[in-house]
Amino acid sequence: MGDRWHVEVDRSVCIGSGMCVGTAPDGFVLDSARQSHPKEPETDAAEAVLEAAESCPVEAITITLADSGEVVFPPED
Repeated sequence: MGDRWHVEVDRSVCIGSGMCVGTAPDGFVLDSARQSHPKEPETDAAEAVLEAAESCPVEAITITLADSGEVVFPPED
C-alpha cells in the first residue's frame, strides 16, 4: 500500500488560476468564487496531485504525509 497524503489549499493565497484542476481534475475542484479545494482532504499519493501543487503559480497547495505530517510539498529550503 502506498502513502496517504493530506492535501490543503490556502484559500487566502489561491488566485483561482485553475492550474491544479487542469493538472489533477480528480484531485481538485474550483468553487463558485474560483477558489481551489481538494476533492478529498486525504488521498492516496498521486503524481498528478504533486504536479498540481508544483504548477500552482502562488504555491497555495501543501501536501503532507497523512500518518506523520511530514512535508511532501513545498520542499523546505
